[in-house]
Formats: sequence, structure tokens, C-alpha cells
Amino acid sequence: MRQRDLTSSELDRYKRDGAVVIRDAVDKSWIESLIQCTKKQLNNPSVWANDPNPNAKQNRMFTDRYLWRTNADIFAYIKDSGCARLAAQAMQSGSARFYFDHTLVKEPNTKAATPWHQDAPYWPFSGKQICSIWLALTPTKVETSALEFVKGSHLDDVYYLPEAFGTEGNGNDGWIAEGSKGTTGKTARCPDIEANRDQFDIIGYDLEAGDALIFSAWTLHGARGNGSSKQARMALSTRWLGDDVRWDPRPGTDPTVTQEQVCIQPGERPTDNAFFPEFWRQE
Repeated sequence: MRQRDLTSSELDRYKRDGAVVIRDAVDKSWIESLIQCTKKQLNNPSVWANDPNPNAKQNRMFTDRYLWRTNADIFAYIKDSGCARLAAQAMQSGSARFYFDHTLVKEPNTKAATPWHQDAPYWPFSGKQICSIWLALTPTKVETSALEFVKGSHLDDVYYLPEAFGTEGNGNDGWIAEGSKGTTGKTARCPDIEANRDQFDIIGYDLEAGDALIFSAWTLHGARGNGSSKQARMALSTRWLGDDVRWDPRPGTDPTVTQEQVCIQPGERPTDNAFFPEFWRQE
């Protein structure tokens, strides 16, 4: 299957903006199998799903995660699509280790927005070489819930405290309430970006199925509700770790992988291949 590399201009945008759109990021043959995986999860969510409005065909914001260890199609995509190499190139890392997959759906007429936030504070790692590849499985416009970003916010060296969102009917976010303090730079609450959009340099992109957004875990981002009356917004985001990342299971971080499960200690590189497999290394 076709795989691609980042162009020099794409890499420059990632370094400058903290986010870049990658057109035709993966071979189109992956899209249908991932859509079928998504539909199966909508009908049979895992224990890590957040689903405030189950089984609804409209007004449903659904997420599920950490399926790669049991779902052969998702594992194949992670291993063989070329995403690991793209992530390493964006992070300027000599390797790319995998953290988790994240299925994201907003059915038609879903008003719920994805509030502005920064990913890194939610995850049990420290380091700057952490990124996501958000693959559009359906055509998605900014107005129908494609991601938006605060340009350059990954360079601010601010740790925005994690806050729970989508809490109604959400039984999987209790860990966030424990809170966590920043491990680097200044700690602050996320500003109300949506209410003050003119004060921020916001960028966003309309996407076709197969396009992807690569963005730093330190970049502020959010998404509007899906105002389409017909088209669901489906995406699969994969999370990647580079060379400078260290295991940091501090209170208030995602418990899908815990200290009790891994064979590494806090402050060590995430070299436990059972949970953080290395899918790309520079020759």
C-alpha cells in the first residue's frame, strides 16, 4: 500500500504552528475498514467508551479508545499505514512508539462541542515529542467538527490543567478530577478561547476522508459541534511518543495504562513494548 513522507513545507508548518494538515495521509484502502470498525464500536462500545446518548442516530458524541490490543484492523492500520513514520518525522524523533488509538464520532445534529484543551496534561508522560495523527474517515469541515488549533501554542511552555468535558453520562472521566500539576513551565487553567476567538490566532482545515491532522500534544485545540443534518463526523486519532518522552504516571492522568501494568519506572523511557510498541525507527 502507498505510504508517504512529510514534505519540507509540511514539516515547517508543524514546527511553527503545532499542527499541520496532511492531504491523502494514508492509502485510501484503510478508510472503509476503519469505518466498519467505528460502526461496530458504536453498537458495542468498550469499557473505555464515553457515550452520553447511546444508540442515537443524531445528537450523539461518542468516543472509544485503546482498541489496538484486541482489534486486528486497528492494529494493522497502526502498524502498516505509515503513520508511525509520519509521526516520527513531525516530532523530529529517531523513533515512534505508540500510545493509544481514539475513535471519535459526532452524529448529525450533535450540538456538543469538543472544548478547547491541550492533550499532554491528560497523559502519563513528560516530554515535548508527543503528537497525534487525527485521520478523517468522513468528509469534515470546520463547521461540522473538524479540529481547530491555536497557532503556535505548543511553543508557549504552558501546562493547561486538565478538565473533564462531555461529563453527562460519562463514567470514564473520574480520574481527571484528581487533578495534576504541570511538570514543566507555567501552570494555568485553559483560557475561554471560544468566547474570545478574536484574541487568538485560530487555524482550522476542511478535510476529505483520508486527510489527516498531525498536531503536538502541547497545542491547544477544540472542535465545534456537528451541524450537518446528514453526515456523521468520524475520525480515528492515534497517539505517538518520541525520543524525549518519559513515563510519568502522576495523579489525574489517563488510567488505560497504569504503573502496575508496565515494567518501567517513572522517569524512564517508555520502552515496554507490550504497552508502548515501537513501530518505526530511523535506520
